[in-house]
Amino acid sequence: MNYKDTVFNKETLAEMFGHFKLKKVKRNNILLHEGEICKTFNFVKKGCIRNYFIDKKGNDKTRSVTLEGNVGTGLSSFIAEQPSTEFIDTLEDSELLTISRNDFFQLTTTRENWKQLYQQFLETTYLHQSRKIEALMTLNAQQRFQKLMHGNPLLIQRLSNKVLASYLDMREETLSRIKSQ
Repeated sequence: MNYKDTVFNKETLAEMFGHFKLKKVKRNNILLHEGEICKTFNFVKKGCIRNYFIDKKGNDKTRSVTLEGNVGTGLSSFIAEQPSTEFIDTLEDSELLTISRNDFFQLTTTRENWKQLYQQFLETTYLHQSRKIEALMTLNAQQRFQKLMHGNPLLIQRLSNKVLASYLDMREETLSRIKSQ
């Protein structure tokens, strides 16, 4: 995400970072379970987290993957304070800067630049999810892989085949076949 249009002075940054806590989390740690209310907003300082659902057959369906330098949370649950329908876990040992929901929304009411940052995050998240849905509906498995390879090759390098296949909504066997071509 590119938030270059939002400007913060040193005092504002110091105040805002005072609301964040550093959380070091090992790989394969679940940060949010389905049914829990998401109470934190996460900035991934190091590592990788993913948001996923489990379908009726018990298969993972990865909605998003967040690498360092980006933010990730159970957004619907975080905003509405309702039980989450998804899980969030760490795919790598990770360092997260977390802020509580209360502190997060306090900053949106007291700091115009934080409010702008939040709006940019919402817009970017909407565009990403909209493009993902469009790709799932209009592209075949190979085209989705090619699009990801050109748009975000780091995911292909860092994710296991299982998670990558889940993210692209295909079977692992299909992904292996596409990668071997």
